[in-house]
Amino acid sequence: MPLSLYSPMLNLMVQVARSYDLDTESLMKEHGINPQLVNDPNARFRMENVNAFYAHVAELIDSPNFGLKAAQFWHPSQMGALGYAWLTSDTLRAAFKRYARFVKVVSDAVQLEVVDDGDKVSMQLAFITEDLSQKFRIDGAMATLMVMVRANAGANFHPDTVSFIFDEPEDTGPYYALFQSPLVFNAPTNSFTISAEEADKPRSCSNALLSKLHDQFMLEYIAKLHDDNIIERVKLAITEELPSGNISDAIVAERLFLTERTLQRRLQEAGTTFKKLLTEVRIDLADNYIRDSNLSLNEISFLLGFSELSSFSRAFKHWTGSSPRHYRQANHK
Repeated sequence: MPLSLYSPMLNLMVQVARSYDLDTESLMKEHGINPQLVNDPNARFRMENVNAFYAHVAELIDSPNFGLKAAQFWHPSQMGALGYAWLTSDTLRAAFKRYARFVKVVSDAVQLEVVDDGDKVSMQLAFITEDLSQKFRIDGAMATLMVMVRANAGANFHPDTVSFIFDEPEDTGPYYALFQSPLVFNAPTNSFTISAEEADKPRSCSNALLSKLHDQFMLEYIAKLHDDNIIERVKLAITEELPSGNISDAIVAERLFLTERTLQRRLQEAGTTFKKLLTEVRIDLADNYIRDSNLSLNEISFLLGFSELSSFSRAFKHWTGSSPRHYRQANHK
């Protein structure tokens, strides 16, 4: 399955880019990303599109330390269940381990490892390929980790050390201002290190029941992303292809590197059909889009791959028993 990013996670870079007055909507569309799905917890973006968007944003900003700005815009909702499981962890050690275990919920491009050296506990971060290890991405990931830790441990928390694999920047002031700790550059790993005492200190925001519920949700979510889950793979491909207005099982099969006949057979084995999955995706997206008052019905029709508003209206009434207009009115009272 192609590498992917949990859609709401993209909102972090979107907000950073907007702080530099970039037209993020146009940039996303240019790189095959549907802006309407950025806050959709049921969607994921292909990593190749995300990487192209990130690189373009970095080129336009052209500021050496802009990745650190991610600390200003992080919110747990961008990470879905993982964000809230982090917040309800009873200790930072538990939060680190949870993050490392479930990072694939938000991104396939990141690898995390928790290293225990006795009196120190480190979260080590790497990207799966060297070409993804740009300085701005490392800055953003480490800055985000800093604000996540402070969400649990308080605004005045300082790590023991923070290390980066790249050379020391000309201006280290923003790094010291954010992390307020000793920094190591040109290090073997990107790492965020705290004392074992701080790692095991109980945190007032902990909630064991909620943490377990979030863990269970993430286990189920990751299972759906497994390479063998043909249903979720097809749904992701349908979601991405819909705005093109040219959606078919042949096109989706090509995206998944399958023959059309193989796709049909695997869906039949899974107890479903392409037509059924297409309808399910459209119903889910339609419900989200109609609740967004910023979208016109014509725009929604286009995003769902219908050539005309009348075709969308007939389909929606068949799904729900209500016209899109009446459904919108009923859900905005």
